[in-house]
Amino acid sequence: MPTLIAVYGSLKQGQSNHHYLEKARFLGQDKIHQIVLYDLGPYPGAKLSSSRGIDVELYEVDTPTLAKVDQLEGISRQNDEQGLYYRTPLKTRLGQAWVYIYNPPVGGRRVIRQGGWSSHGHN
Repeated sequence: MPTLIAVYGSLKQGQSNHHYLEKARFLGQDKIHQIVLYDLGPYPGAKLSSSRGIDVELYEVDTPTLAKVDQLEGISRQNDEQGLYYRTPLKTRLGQAWVYIYNPPVGGRRVIRQGGWSSHGHN
C-alpha cells in the first residue's frame, strides 16, 4: 500500500527541502482543515487545531524517502513527544496522509489559519 504524506512548508515545490522528495510522486494539492501553521522563521510548524484550510501538497513516498523526511523533521522513533515533530494521519481528498505536527511550544509566533507558508514571506 502506498504511503501518502501531506507537506505544508519547506518540503513543498520551490522550497529549500523539496529535494528530499525528488523520488516521490506528486499527487496534487489539497487543503487540510485539522491543522494551523505557526511561522517559525525558516520553516513552519503545524499544530492540531481547526483552521479555514491549510494548503498542502500530497506525495506518494517509498520507505527510504519517508525515513529521510522523518530524519529531517527530527522524528523520535522511541517517543512521539521527544522529537521536534511527530507524524499523524489526517484525512485528505486522496485518503489518509501522514502530516508532521510540531512538538515544541509556539507562543508568540505568527499563526496561519488559512492558506500557506512561504519562505519568501508571502501567504
